[in-house]
Amino acid sequence: MKFFLLLAIYSAVASALSTRSSDQRILGDVASADEFLIELEPGVTKWVSEDDKWELRRNGINFMDITDTRDLGSLSLADTSRKTRVQYPEKLAYNETVSPMLKELSKSNMQRHLERFTAFYTRYYKSTYGAQSSAWLLEKVNETIHGSEAAKHGSFVKAFEHPWGQNSIIATIPGKTNKTVVIGAHQDSINLFFPSFLAAPGADDDGSGTVTILEALRVLLKSDAVASGNASNTIEFQWYSAEEGGLLGSQAIFSAYEKEGRDVRAMLQQDMTGYVQKTLDAGEPESVGVITDYVDPALTDFIKKVVTGYCDIPYVLTRCGYACSDHASASKAGYPSAFVIESDFKYSDNKIHTTEDKIEYLNFDHMLQHARLTLGLAYELAFADLD
Repeated sequence: MKFFLLLAIYSAVASALSTRSSDQRILGDVASADEFLIELEPGVTKWVSEDDKWELRRNGINFMDITDTRDLGSLSLADTSRKTRVQYPEKLAYNETVSPMLKELSKSNMQRHLERFTAFYTRYYKSTYGAQSSAWLLEKVNETIHGSEAAKHGSFVKAFEHPWGQNSIIATIPGKTNKTVVIGAHQDSINLFFPSFLAAPGADDDGSGTVTILEALRVLLKSDAVASGNASNTIEFQWYSAEEGGLLGSQAIFSAYEKEGRDVRAMLQQDMTGYVQKTLDAGEPESVGVITDYVDPALTDFIKKVVTGYCDIPYVLTRCGYACSDHASASKAGYPSAFVIESDFKYSDNKIHTTEDKIEYLNFDHMLQHARLTLGLAYELAFADLD
């Protein structure tokens, strides 16, 4: 069996090498680093090789690569007054405004964008494809902002540069205050067997979350009050690079925010929003998975209200462990964060991190529910008193 397994792996690599574009290569000096310091749970660290990182991920073990962000969270630990504590609304306040906006969300937009996003051979963060996919996404976000009135009132998008080549992306919709609500997803993909060589379409992980929040941004900017800068709070949409490498992009951003004293009042991560088949096969109702571990309880409770008020499906409470997505970077910096996923975690997509994470296995009706959640949350918190 081992011989045949090795033969299959060799054949897959040989095929990939013979068919992939000649411009696929590894970028930056970070690719040659010998060891990385990872955090497996709060305060538990270990030096590992890059191959060790991928072996941990193959075994379902999450971590943060803190090699370059060892001081993340140190300011909020040293000064507890910096740790943000927020009172979220007791109930939804903008149903009459948001409900008509929900009808503007488009499955066809999400599908069209995801078809293009998954057409990149991989979005591995150290590859030229990863850099190219990030540049394409930056262009689409810029088109979205300039397709509304928001750009005239100070909304903008910029790349947050990283040394490995694939940049993170931050779109900012200024409000009347600097109190900021962040909506996040990660843009990179990976094939955990041979990241540098094998295809990684990453349709669900996290192409689905990427296009979900992009569509929510488009419709949010249809609100004159939001686009004109008259919301109470500033809204940011962020697409992180290098989540698969250990939350590298989001750590870099929230480390910078912590040092700058940025006032982040809420952060929601959307990572995998499109797969429901295992849930249905198990005879369970289609639902939004609301993560309950390593998140802010108050923000999570408010998200439950948003799902109930703005989605056509219920939520299910589930857990995913430490550092399972980019919300962990916000939490470590002292900011309240939350995470929702496509299902109960045990029913989530098991094709991720392979060549089979394809668009054909996803359900755009389900992704639409996540877009409704994102839009509802963003609008409610844009105008909320987040003290």
